[in-house]
Amino acid sequence: MPELPEVEVTRRGIAPALIGRRLASADFYAPTLRYPLPHTARTEFVGQTLINITRRAKYLLLDFGVGHLLIHLGMSGSLRLLPNEKSDTSDTPSTPPQKHDHVDLVFENTTLRLRDPRRFGAVLWLTGDVCKHPLLAKLGIEPLDPAFDALWLKNHLKGVKTAIKPALMDGHRIVGIGNIYASESLFRARINPRTPAGKISFARLQRLVPIIKETLLAAIAAGGSSLRDFIHSDGSSGYFQQQYFAYGRTGEPCRICGQLIREIKQAQRTTFYCATCQAR
Repeated sequence: MPELPEVEVTRRGIAPALIGRRLASADFYAPTLRYPLPHTARTEFVGQTLINITRRAKYLLLDFGVGHLLIHLGMSGSLRLLPNEKSDTSDTPSTPPQKHDHVDLVFENTTLRLRDPRRFGAVLWLTGDVCKHPLLAKLGIEPLDPAFDALWLKNHLKGVKTAIKPALMDGHRIVGIGNIYASESLFRARINPRTPAGKISFARLQRLVPIIKETLLAAIAAGGSSLRDFIHSDGSSGYFQQQYFAYGRTGEPCRICGQLIREIKQAQRTTFYCATCQAR
């Protein structure tokens, strides 16, 4: 699943081409993805100019002034920018939609296309205060927010018996730190992923928080991680997976100590770690 870095890379990739452009048409090639597509709401946003594109957790919010299109990439989704072919009456995408292409947002000169082979993504039309929508209202703090610091984390982990790895992945507490970046951050901070979250010392949290931020920012700079279906808006791939210390490296030697990377199951997700470097 695309995590925070991949969604942020997508946002940065599509924003310059679309902000300030008028949405000429919205074409939906299926009735539903995770939720019904907003077929009947098209008259509300088609014809409007895109004001801004922001990200909240793993959601993209396309601001049309009168409302927002919320886009979630699900397990396998990606957004592509395609040039348009002009005719006397309209712009159309230069490449016809294929089997797994479900949405075309046709702007002047450029089309934004959502491809989602597993159809777990979402496109919703939201009006009013988007922060109050059920998908967004209970989300936790952004890990790149300056307010996310060791003291904040200490206060929010107080008394938490859950292991630190699933605690970091709890979107009601902190958003966007998925399986990849939780594993990588804990390795880099030398923290055992099974340690009860509430028992980690303040000194170790002072080390962990900057490492989480550094790991996410490094992933964004590298274009995210291209695993399975994720690609950039221009069709290229990210390469942060080349920098992994732990994730997906089961049975391979640790890049620090040479011991073999292990894996365990936590909260139905696979955790990767080094028993030597992350002994406590």
